[in-house]
Amino acid sequence: MKRLLGFANSLIPALLMAASVTLLAAGLLSYGAPTVGAHPPNESPPIGSPAPSSDAGPGDLGDLPTPAATPVASAPPFASPSPEPTAPAGSTAIPSPSPAGSPTPVPTPSESPAPVAVATRIVIPSEGIDLPIVSRDLRIPNQGPNQYPPCDVALYHAAFQQPGQYGSAYIYAHARDGMFLPLLTASERRDGASLIGDLAQVYTDDNHEYVYEITRVKRHAVDFSLAEDVPPGVSQLVLQTSEGPAGTLPKLQILAEPIDTLTATPTEAHPKAKPRACYGIP
Repeated sequence: MKRLLGFANSLIPALLMAASVTLLAAGLLSYGAPTVGAHPPNESPPIGSPAPSSDAGPGDLGDLPTPAATPVASAPPFASPSPEPTAPAGSTAIPSPSPAGSPTPVPTPSESPAPVAVATRIVIPSEGIDLPIVSRDLRIPNQGPNQYPPCDVALYHAAFQQPGQYGSAYIYAHARDGMFLPLLTASERRDGASLIGDLAQVYTDDNHEYVYEITRVKRHAVDFSLAEDVPPGVSQLVLQTSEGPAGTLPKLQILAEPIDTLTATPTEAHPKAKPRACYGIP
């Protein structure tokens, strides 16, 4: 027994030192809000870039960097069932010594994390908006260079979060009929005062409905600060549309805060998206 305790006492410091060396070598970073590009993600070129050339056409986005994959905690009131307790992130679990004479167990690979539910539909009843949502990474025929945003859908930006996660969910669409034009029109009256208090309903592909209340209208935005400056433990929604011709800044951004989460039917949460190429169309 004394020999077994001596073995455990010598094993623990060795494992802790090995874990520390591994973390230092990997250059582990602390969790934080994603760092994204410096321009709103729709038709516009990067801030400070020259206007798109005639062969590139309006809508030259440039590539936005994708944040490094980091765990994102679920945000109340969108809490999921709590997972089984695990070792803190970055720590090394120390196995208990095996009884004398028994084989050392072989560790099994960790299970892959469950996929994150993504936004599929946005409804703003007061403005008559009801659009399917697709990823900005979706490619469609004749979309033009730099994945010019399609028409007849809204898009979620994968560099940000999804509903039900801490941080910003970022959804945008063109200021055109049947899309986000009503938001632009409302923003031009008393700086969008009529939008404050309106509800935005965002559905996800796991059959949930996240209800948000609009709390701020930011006109003439030229960066992502509204979406990036999020306190820890806060979940929010940012909507964006254009304020002028394609390929120009600034943009309209609208902030909404979560107030409820509901169960949705598969029909409600899975509208049929029919994205249409609108590159080069006024």
